[in-house]
Amino acid sequence: QVQLVESGGGLVQAGDSLRLSCVASGHTFSNYAMGWFRQAPGKEREFVAAINWNYGRTRYADSGMGRFTISRDNAKNTVYLQMNSLEPEDTAVYYCAADRLSSPYTSPRATYSDYDYWGRGTQVTVSS
Repeated sequence: QVQLVESGGGLVQAGDSLRLSCVASGHTFSNYAMGWFRQAPGKEREFVAAINWNYGRTRYADSGMGRFTISRDNAKNTVYLQMNSLEPEDTAVYYCAADRLSSPYTSPRATYSDYDYWGRGTQVTVSS
């Protein structure tokens, strides 16, 4: 079973950058697509970005397009989310997730229910 641990969250000002990290353990991390989701208070969990396991295909929500970059280092069992030009609307708990069944030949999936394993999240707060 995959275990995921996020880190890198914090309190920043609008326009600042953060890099979130997610370390996986417990299984063959390199075979899974990895995604980032976020959940703000009173809102549903929403897709942020994902990367598949083999060919590096990525997918982004419109909200992060051009500002966020997802990457992975399979040798370190780690996936990253670089977030630039942060806005107060980006304030949320950010969760890392693993998708066992994602195909390496297509874009990674963006639906919450497609992901099998979840971390506990890391808080990102952006002040105006």
